Amino acid sequence: MIIRRLHEWQVSTSQAIALQKQLASRVSLDEMSGAFRYIAGVDVSTSRWHEEGTAAVVVLNYPEFELLEEKRVRGRIDFPYVPGLLSFREAPLILEAFEQLTITPDLVLVDGQGIAHPRRFGIAAHLGLFLDVPTIGCAKSRLCGTYEEPGTEAGSSTELLDEGEVIGEVVRTRKGTKPVYVSVGYKISLRQAVRWVLMCCRGFRLPEPTRLAHQSAGGYPRGTKMALAV
Repeated sequence: MIIRRLHEWQVSTSQAIALQKQLASRVSLDEMSGAFRYIAGVDVSTSRWHEEGTAAVVVLNYPEFELLEEKRVRGRIDFPYVPGLLSFREAPLILEAFEQLTITPDLVLVDGQGIAHPRRFGIAAHLGLFLDVPTIGCAKSRLCGTYEEPGTEAGSSTELLDEGEVIGEVVRTRKGTKPVYVSVGYKISLRQAVRWVLMCCRGFRLPEPTRLAHQSAGGYPRGTKMALAV
């Protein structure tokens, strides 16, 4: 897969913040037409104290949800753990994994924030610009904004607001579980982002692409039936 080269990753914290502010204006929130056939999920396994991590990208077909391709890259992580600057820590490894794909996805679901970010430029938005494909941020926790708790039924959602601006939706994907935080990454509308997250959930809290990417990044054995794991 061809990756854009928009900037270098060896930057200081202040330079990273400046890049986020600069690139945020290039994020497209337009609604995409047509169907998405190949959907990728992305996750990284690391900790804030270690200098190595594993990035995983899986590609599934829709609506069958068959695992078509899986790439893992393990390497050094040089950027420090700084809240709000996750992409500078994890994106270089993720992009290495994308470069190895033989299938170009139509949509990418990222375990992280899109524009639900203080500078409206989380890792899903950042990856979207580099990949030039629609991306959705589907995070397990909130980075910024306020909201009312959604209803208890699967599919219930409420707006995520920051200074009066709608930056995402808080979505209950499964009854009895915590909601996820959905936001636009790139080249997609919020309405579409929520719809695709719900369509990709198969009885679990997380959408199938990011759920399997999470397992892959954690070292789940290849060749096993990942879709059957909890």
